[in-house]
Amino acid sequence: MEKTKVGIIGCGNISDRYMTWCPKFDILEVAACTDILMERAQEKAAQYGVLAMTLEDMLANPEIKIVINLTVPAVHASVSLTAIAAGKSVYSEKPLALTREDGQKILQAAKEKGVLVGCAPDTFLGGGLQTCRKLIDDGWIGAPVAATAFMLGHGPEAWHPNPDFFYKVGGGPVFDMGPYYLTALVHLLGPVQRITGSARISFPQRFATSEKLPPELRGHAIDVEIPTHVAGVLDFTSGPIATLITSFDVWSHNLPRIEIYGTGGSLSVPDPNTFRGPVKIRRAGAEDWSEIPLSHSSDVERGIGVADMAYALRSGRPHRASGSLAYHVLDLMHSIHDASASGQHVMVSSTVERPAPLPIGLPKGQLDQ
Repeated sequence: MEKTKVGIIGCGNISDRYMTWCPKFDILEVAACTDILMERAQEKAAQYGVLAMTLEDMLANPEIKIVINLTVPAVHASVSLTAIAAGKSVYSEKPLALTREDGQKILQAAKEKGVLVGCAPDTFLGGGLQTCRKLIDDGWIGAPVAATAFMLGHGPEAWHPNPDFFYKVGGGPVFDMGPYYLTALVHLLGPVQRITGSARISFPQRFATSEKLPPELRGHAIDVEIPTHVAGVLDFTSGPIATLITSFDVWSHNLPRIEIYGTGGSLSVPDPNTFRGPVKIRRAGAEDWSEIPLSHSSDVERGIGVADMAYALRSGRPHRASGSLAYHVLDLMHSIHDASASGQHVMVSSTVERPAPLPIGLPKGQLDQ
């Protein structure tokens, strides 16, 4: 199979996942990488046997068809727009952009240039969430009527080497982890049409205590600028109502990550930040939960969304981890905050079709044409 060459912009920690897993798909070749610190790009290039290029050279290279944007969220939009202007299709880490306006600019620019936009998370293409999708579509729990989703912890300042940005505009639990949960819910239940929510800043300051920080920075105070405990209620176009809570203010809990409740049973959905199981179901009348064998391979990682987009470029079919899906998720995240600020329900202006499920039995390293 002829390879689609990709270039990676941003050589931080997450780049290792893409460098490792993209080449496992027959259609992809990681050809080059770049970073604002070229020495970091050169280190990654040597480690993975690719070329280190300046951004200008990468965007001018006609052989590179897709760029993977792994920069910090604050510059996702500007980097993606620059790549699109150069005629490249772009796959971005989440979120698509920080504002709705920038998200719309990205989609419009790509449409005008005739290129594709994709965006993480692509975890819904893993075996766990694909199995859940099949169970729902095949009627194992009847018609979905409700869902719950919980992402609760006490923030990253105790372990992250650079935790400050989590508490600035564009951070917080909704923008950091919300994309995994919201993307999974839209994949399983379809688009959302109305939202309400409540949000608060529980601690006005946090203290960075990670041992990964330089000694002189350990214990420094972080002024919190965004809500850190956010509760939302989402009304899906297809009928179900979901409760979503994301928090950096909870020390411990016994709540599930995601559950879907149907007219004929309940479905326990695995961590949407992974590609694996377990998947459990308890149908009406059953005495206990049963673990369901995965219907799709879980031997995938970050990069499957890029591979799916490469197939779409080649065949013209829609790709699954699309810019439209990422924009709807971005719109939902803002709508939860907007609802809290206004004290009113928010009607969601964007919509998207559920991504097509993956076929069963795909050969390893390949996706559908």
